[in-house]
Amino acid sequence: MISKFESNKDLIQELTSSGARHVGNIASIITGTVAEVTREIGDWITDAIEMREAAAAAQKDADAQRAADLTDDLDDDIDDSPEPSPAQDNSATKPVRGERAAGEDVIDAEVIDPRQL
Repeated sequence: MISKFESNKDLIQELTSSGARHVGNIASIITGTVAEVTREIGDWITDAIEMREAAAAAQKDADAQRAADLTDDLDDDIDDSPEPSPAQDNSATKPVRGERAAGEDVIDAEVIDPRQL
């Protein structure tokens, strides 16, 4: 039979081992949680940095586009092209109406499809 002292010693030994295991598990949980929280915060900060850099790049592109548009507008204000000459009366381009002599027949032109030759 086990003495009371040895029984108490075994009880204290099991309680200590069990407590150490539970404390270790809790520490592992806390360590893992801290690591995951730290990783998430780091990712969040990285996203913020990337967004700030993207906004700066977009602003730089917008400024460059505005400068290019301003340059184009200034170039458009200077008209290097000569003034167009006034339209000439070119009777060959005007349709002729009512110049047919009375009694003349209208002759239709024959259209030949070159693919059928």
